[in-house]
Order: sequence, then C-alpha cells, then structure tokens
Amino acid sequence: MRINLDGLGLTETPEHVWDTENLLELSLYNNRINTIPDRLFQHTDIEVLNYAGNEIEILPSLIGRLARLRMLDLGHNRLEQLPKEIGQLSSLDTFLYLSNNRFTNLPAELCNLKSLRYLNVTDNQLRELPAELGNLKSLIELRLYYNKLESLPESLTELSQLRELHVYGNLLTFLPQGLGHLTELRILDCNNNRINELPHSIQGMKKLRKLSLRTNRITQLPSEIGALANLIELDLRDNDILEIPESILELEHLEKLDLRWNSNLRPTSCLTTLEQRGCVVYT
Repeated sequence: MRINLDGLGLTETPEHVWDTENLLELSLYNNRINTIPDRLFQHTDIEVLNYAGNEIEILPSLIGRLARLRMLDLGHNRLEQLPKEIGQLSSLDTFLYLSNNRFTNLPAELCNLKSLRYLNVTDNQLRELPAELGNLKSLIELRLYYNKLESLPESLTELSQLRELHVYGNLLTFLPQGLGHLTELRILDCNNNRINELPHSIQGMKKLRKLSLRTNRITQLPSEIGALANLIELDLRDNDILEIPESILELEHLEKLDLRWNSNLRPTSCLTTLEQRGCVVYT
C-alpha cells in the first residue's frame, strides 16, 4: 500500500494511516508535522518514507526497526542530531536526504549504511564528518554544500564508486591528499571555499568531466592537471592564479576554461592554442 498526503497542511500524521495493512510507502511531504509517532515503527515492511518539508525536531531511535527501508527523506525539517540507530537501516540503498536541517555533526553509525548510493546533507551546520565516511562503499553521489566544513576526512578517498562530490560553500582550505583515488569521479564542485592548492594525486581522476574551483585561493595548478583526460569544463574564476601550466594542453576534450577574476594571471600561448582547438576560454 502507498499513501500520499503531501501538502495538506497537516499538523500530525492521521491515525488512519497506522491502520493500513502492508504499508510500503508513506509520503507526508510539505506539511506542518512536528513529531513522528511511535506507531510508524510497527510497520516494519515500509520501504519508502518521506517526511520532508515539515517541522520535525527529533528522529526517534525506533527508526532502527525499519529494516526494509530503502529511501528516507527528512530534508527541510528542524533536526539537530541523528540517533545512532540510523546505522541499523541495512536496506537503505537508494537515498538518504537530510538537507536543510540543523546538524552540526553526524553519528559514526551512519557510515554502516554500506548499500547507500545517494547522500545529501546540504544546508546544515556541519563542522566535521565521521572518520568512518569511507565505509559507505556504494556511494555514488555525495552532496555536502553549504555547511561549515573545514576539512574532509582522508577516508573519503576510499569511496571507490563515487561519481559526484559537491562540497561548495564550506570553509575548506585543502582537499584530501588521496583525492586521486576517486577514479570513478565525474563531477567535483569545490566552489566558494578557501582552498589554496590541489593535491598532485588528482592525476588519478581520469574520468573527471567537470572541475569547479571558483572563488578559492589557488595560486597555481599542479602539472598533473594535464592527466585529467576526459575533462570538459574547468572553472577557476576568482582565484589568485599566476600562471597556467603547459600540461593543460594535454586536456584534449576541454571545451570550457574560465579564468576570469584572476587579476595577476600572466599571459601564455597555451590559452591561444586551446582557443584554436575550439575550447572557449574566458580571461
């Protein structure tokens, strides 16, 4: 049974919901509900649960009973912490949305979700991530933008299936040294941080197609950037870059290079050569 009660202005979950047999999907998106009742956790067969866009402040520890849950959306609420029992959701393999809440940290137990593919914790107050983050071996997409992260755990580089990493709008000053181990990565968005250099290991990210580093504090690019054989778009706007390495000419598939607002950038014939190839270069 699937029940959809989205956008009805509800202040609580209607009682009749809990009398439903074989409840598999429940969506209460965009209401004014402030608590999740214990009766929910009697429905242990539920696979999809959406309480996004409400006023929920506490996620009960009983959440761990929903062993068959595959999708959980708790975005746009007032949650400040997750119970450690979140790590018991062993079937959670599709997505976990926690955006627009009030989290300052995440429990280490979250990293027990070894089948999880999409994790979104954007627009929170995160200051750090669990050291065990690398245990999320099935993760394909990780969205962490608009938090207060000053660093990323080195274990992040163990996410061997990761294809998209979005960390813009944080307080990062550096990226993990082993970043190049993310060999499946296609999109890396680090805009609006305080990053001053790129690790030499980036040469390992040969499937990367889009690299965004706008509004950081980068002064130079490592020569290894030329190893990003499939890079199509490189955004370096609003940094402190002085010169572009010759190795950038090795980026045969580059279609767009944005270097605007690098006031001390030295002229180089590399950019002319790229333009002659058909790459759009903004300076």
